[in-house]
Amino acid sequence: MVVLMKSSYLFMPILVLNLFLCFTFFVGISSGAIAPAIYNFGDSLLDSGNNNFLQTIAKANYTPYGIDFPTGPTGRFTNGATGGDFMATFLGLPYPPAYLSLSQEWRRITTTGINYASSGSGILPESGTAMGDNLSLDEQIDYFKSTVKNDLPRIYRFPRILSYTLSRSIFVISTGANDYLNNYLQPQFYNTSKTYPPQEFANLLLNTLEQQLTTIYNLGGRKFLIYNIGALGCLPIVIAAANPKPSTLCVEDVNNLVNIYNNGLPTMLKRLTSSLQGSTFVRADLFTLGYAQFQDPLKFGYSNGRTPCCKFDIFGQCIRGQQPCNDIDNRLFYDAIHPAQLVNYRFARDCFFRTSALCTPINIQQLTFKL
Repeated sequence: MVVLMKSSYLFMPILVLNLFLCFTFFVGISSGAIAPAIYNFGDSLLDSGNNNFLQTIAKANYTPYGIDFPTGPTGRFTNGATGGDFMATFLGLPYPPAYLSLSQEWRRITTTGINYASSGSGILPESGTAMGDNLSLDEQIDYFKSTVKNDLPRIYRFPRILSYTLSRSIFVISTGANDYLNNYLQPQFYNTSKTYPPQEFANLLLNTLEQQLTTIYNLGGRKFLIYNIGALGCLPIVIAAANPKPSTLCVEDVNNLVNIYNNGLPTMLKRLTSSLQGSTFVRADLFTLGYAQFQDPLKFGYSNGRTPCCKFDIFGQCIRGQQPCNDIDNRLFYDAIHPAQLVNYRFARDCFFRTSALCTPINIQQLTFKL
């Protein structure tokens, strides 16, 4: 059954993908789930609507966002589903709902996972706050703690059953990008670049994230997918804002900066795996994938890999109500920061099913079967 599922997802045509997206959203397929739940943390690569409930510029609850999503705009920064949504689908689970969208009653009966991710957020609590409110990673973990301590025990009456359920669940974390884009690289709003040299700042992020992941572990998490930071210097918003304009395709100074963090991430995750009994950390190498896609988009099936599908504002977000491009599936970027739905799908598919350098040391399907 798993092999058949693998084959069907790997070769799913684009039109069928959109129909399947509708079915998954409205019906769910949790009866055949290979994990009890999925919990998402982090930033706008995973946010499914939490920022709709916050006072912030960082929102995507308007068109042209969501034009390919069954219910229209939801707060996802793409035309359809996120990578986290597709991960849920491959696990046989419904999309995890945004935590802030749930009433207290719904929080107490939701067993298949929750999305705590908040656009603009970072590892550090101040990251992204120049745009308004967000749920920092610490705040997201506090909400997860409430889920574990107050909500799930109403369903799982025996602590051992709850512990087992959490230990088999998948925890996806996408964070760190805003600690650079909306903190370190904005000295007019934040002091971090004046306080920390690049290596010290990367160390601060890694040490803080290590503590945060340990907290999730202590609350019951065992199986983790951790995104590294993507090729921020190749984002259209970064290239557009660069002064002087780069002589290369990407702003390599920015890429070199975030790679100090990326180069330290595997060592930190290996240390956690050794110290936290029963834990497994899978690293998703967004940087290498994104950089390669931008340098040679045709190789990956995108005829236009450098121009966003929508017209964007000074924050890199789609301009409200503007008509998007008519060749979305040929574009790498939907707005000036975030990937289009098909890019999200292909990333999630390859990370879930395939054995490659994208997600290491094992893929997510293998992670689900790991004891």
